[in-house]
Amino acid sequence: MSPMQKLTEFLESNRVRNFILSVILLNAVILGLETSKQVMERVGGLILFLDQLCLAIFVAELVAKLIAYRTRFFRNGWNIFDFIIVGISLVPAAQGFSALRALRILRVLRVISVAPNLRRVVEGFVTALPGMASVFLLMALIFYIAAVMATKLFGNAFGEWFGTLGASGYSLFQIMTLESWSMGIVRPVMEVYPHAWMFFLPFIMVTTFAVVNLLVGLIVNSMQDAHQEESVASTDAYRLEVNAKLDALEAKLDLLMATRKD
Repeated sequence: MSPMQKLTEFLESNRVRNFILSVILLNAVILGLETSKQVMERVGGLILFLDQLCLAIFVAELVAKLIAYRTRFFRNGWNIFDFIIVGISLVPAAQGFSALRALRILRVLRVISVAPNLRRVVEGFVTALPGMASVFLLMALIFYIAAVMATKLFGNAFGEWFGTLGASGYSLFQIMTLESWSMGIVRPVMEVYPHAWMFFLPFIMVTTFAVVNLLVGLIVNSMQDAHQEESVASTDAYRLEVNAKLDALEAKLDLLMATRKD
C-alpha cells in the first residue's frame, strides 16, 4: 500500500472523523467563551491559545487532504465547503478585515461535513431547492398582489403598516408568521374597516397553511429520497460484498474438489 493510500485511509477512518468532530465542538464552546468579558479577563490567554490550536488542527487536516486527494479534493463539495470556512478563519484582523473575524463562528458549520446525519439533512434541503424556487416565486406573486391590495385598502388610515408597498409587504410577512397578527394589526384595522377580515383570513389560509406547508412537504420528500438512495446504495454494496465472498468460497471449493480428483 502506497503512502498516499495509507494517508487517505487514515483521514477517512472513524477515529480521525470523531477527533475532528470533537475539535469542532470544542472550538464552538471556545468561540462562545470569547464573547464573555469575565471569562476573557480570567483565562483569556488560554482561550485564545486553544482557539489558535483548533484552527491549526483544521489547517493541518486540510493540508493532509490536499496531499492525499490532490485534484480530487476540489471534486467534493464538502471539501470545498471546509476549505472556505477555514479560509475565512485565516483572514487577518487588521487592514479593515476585523469585521470578518466574527465569521470565525462559521467553523462550527464544519460539523455538517463530518456528521452523516446532518449531511443528509443538508443534501435533502439542497435537492429540494429547485422545487422550492417555484414555491417562492408563487409566494412572491401572492405577496405582491396582497401588498398592492393592502396599500390601497388600508394605507390611508394605517400608513405605518400599509402606507407603502414595502411597509405592506413587511406587515403581511408578520401576519403570515402569526406574530401578533390579530391583536397587533388585524383587530386595530377592523376597528376602522370592519370587513377587513375578508382580506386577512384568506391571506393567512393561503400563505401560512398552504404555501408554507408545501415548502415543508418538499423538504421532507427530498430528505426521504436522499435517505432511500443511501439505503439502496448500502444494500447494493453489501450485496456485492456477499457475492464476492461467495465467489471466493466457490473458487476455493472448486480448487479443493480438483485437488481431491488428482
